[in-house]
Amino acid sequence: MIPVRTLFLAASAALLAFAPAQAAQPLPVVASFTILADMASQIGGDKIAVATLVGPDGDAHVYQPTPSDAKTLARSRLVLVNGLGMEGWLDRLVAASATKAPVIVVSQGVAPLTMEDEDEDHADHDHEKGHNHAKAHDGDDHGHHHDHDGLDPHAWQNLANGKIYAANIGAALAKADPANAAYYQQRTQDYIARLDALDSWVKAEIARVPEAKRKIVTSHDAFGYFANAYGVAFLAPVGISTEAEPSAAGMGRLIEQIKKEGVKTVFVESMSSPKLAEVLAKDAGAAVGAAIYSDSLSPKNGPAPSYEAMFRHNVPLFVDAMNRE
Repeated sequence: MIPVRTLFLAASAALLAFAPAQAAQPLPVVASFTILADMASQIGGDKIAVATLVGPDGDAHVYQPTPSDAKTLARSRLVLVNGLGMEGWLDRLVAASATKAPVIVVSQGVAPLTMEDEDEDHADHDHEKGHNHAKAHDGDDHGHHHDHDGLDPHAWQNLANGKIYAANIGAALAKADPANAAYYQQRTQDYIARLDALDSWVKAEIARVPEAKRKIVTSHDAFGYFANAYGVAFLAPVGISTEAEPSAAGMGRLIEQIKKEGVKTVFVESMSSPKLAEVLAKDAGAAVGAAIYSDSLSPKNGPAPSYEAMFRHNVPLFVDAMNRE
């Protein structure tokens, strides 16, 4: 018969062995949309559990939070958001959830572009090279300028900014979970190194296109940071928010410009309705290209399930279309 003392000691050892496993539950993190969720997952690994509010192929510009989103936030230990006016619905959701989790704006430290900056920058190109970063929505501008305070929120489209996002996310994870700070720091460094290499690849791919041909038409104006970083002019019928509606006059001007500049492909973003692009392409004598990813990633089994894969998917499509023009 086993002595009671031996059984007690064995049970105590088992409980002690079990306690760390209980304590080592993954840190619950909420990300506002898929690109931020992927970045957090790349850095947090198996030490975190990420919930995403706006899922794959979703549109964070027009998202309507649900009661379950408030519950998700209430359970979280960290909330990651883009800022720059991207998530206009977020403050109401945070208030409704009564979450105690810190809300981290991961774009902190990015030099934000305004619509005026982009217009002026590309206006210079208009005169010299026939490029235009284009607004084709006349008086419709005012609505989305107000929503975003004139800022372009799509800063992640420049991989140099993506590295800033990654550093902010890594620091936030380390602060929320100091026991694993070294783990997050190492994974942040590794991830930033990968983004550095990806940035070099994007620049090399764009360099294969003659400068005069570097023009792309997309369904909404999500690529201002990409344009500035990589020297490609983007034209779009809709502004930085997908809530904006293009005017008939603006559409007409864009169609004429597409014809004049010989653009042969109109790209539709995965989270946008293709109808506008189809009309634009038909009237301009262009084709509708494959779906591209700007504000949202694809599902795991799609062509752009990660931030890195988004660039690997989009850039070859852009380069091929520009070189065919």
